[in-house]
Amino acid sequence: MEPSSGSRDAGPVVMPVAAVLPAGGSGERLGGATPKQFCAVQGRPLVSYAVRAMERISWISDIIVVVSPENIETMKSITEKYGHKRVMIVKGGITRHRSIFNGLKVFAENEFSNHLLQKPEVVIIHDAVRPFVEEDIISKVVMAAKEHGAAGVIRPLVSTVIASAADGCLDHSLERARYRASEMPQAFLFDIIYEAYQQCTDYDLDYGTECLHLALKYCKTNAKLVEGTADLWKVKAIIISIFLYNLSQQVCIITDVKEAVAQVGFLLHESLKSQIKVEAVSVSLSKNDSHLQHIFSGQCYNFVCVNDKKYAIQETQQLVDMLEKSNIPLLYPVVLILVHLDISENISFSIGMEELTRIKTFAREVKKKNILVYGLLIQYKTKVPPRGLKSVHLEYPHGVTTMDGGVGPHFLLYWSLTK
Repeated sequence: MEPSSGSRDAGPVVMPVAAVLPAGGSGERLGGATPKQFCAVQGRPLVSYAVRAMERISWISDIIVVVSPENIETMKSITEKYGHKRVMIVKGGITRHRSIFNGLKVFAENEFSNHLLQKPEVVIIHDAVRPFVEEDIISKVVMAAKEHGAAGVIRPLVSTVIASAADGCLDHSLERARYRASEMPQAFLFDIIYEAYQQCTDYDLDYGTECLHLALKYCKTNAKLVEGTADLWKVKAIIISIFLYNLSQQVCIITDVKEAVAQVGFLLHESLKSQIKVEAVSVSLSKNDSHLQHIFSGQCYNFVCVNDKKYAIQETQQLVDMLEKSNIPLLYPVVLILVHLDISENISFSIGMEELTRIKTFAREVKKKNILVYGLLIQYKTKVPPRGLKSVHLEYPHGVTTMDGGVGPHFLLYWSLTK
């Protein structure tokens, strides 16, 4: 297939391309009993969305899903239920690198597979828990790998990286502008990455995490780095990942009637509606709104509340009271995501320990009522929110861990949206 800019079905290269999706993680960082790749979003496992993203690209010939031995039957059931094609399920190893190596072996070792697949010229490696990947990015990475031997998506660092000394004190920090965070997908000429895995030590297989490093270390291949997108989908991905713990088919976005606040609610609605059933409501939280009470009496367990009042604990307490009266939290956990819109001209936003303690205390108390509170700060660089938001920058303030002080994904996130 020849390169084409007008057809999504046209392949970017004149060569066979395959994908390996490691899905053997245990979900320890997410904290749930179910591995995150099998958690359901709108009733469908996350790994199924990732497979579907690859299936939509016609020029990917084979999709190898590598899962832990105890989850092979689960993955087979998912493949059958959702009609996935071009998929081979492979038993994973005890580490990520060993699992990827097993996925590559089906193209090169007869004894590892009953049906030896055609060896691709380029192989894509992509995490099974990252379903929001666009064909354009995959195509760019594949083309770069064809030219350079290896390629991977990167993004700017959003937090400063520091190193500690043996006594636990600060030793030095890295200049953030010079470094990038490695992301997925990555792509390699098959012969290069397979040779790298064949040569690498047990230490690399057991403790390494970066495939690009293996290609550099063992095959002297300098990977081409491809800048990833930084659009509003990052907010969407954060919100959807929070929903993984909850049994919900929809989300309700509640905004104030102010234009700037309502605009952010609209953007979130447009970004989320393709993945989740979304209802948007503009109300005055200071009033006893009947429409809002009607929603709380329904079967929605996820709420995003957008406001422009600093922290808005009083308004949030009103929402919690309404949720309690509805008895919804008695059935399932309720997620309440508070989105604060900061339209000030301040370059940065700081939060004092007293205010942070107050937020954490509030989150801990409502968690006892089966209501999980999260926080997002969306900061516009201009007084009037732009109609088209093109980039998102995430900043983690020092000292912020979890909103309720406990274990779990109760993050306080600071967002900066610019043109």
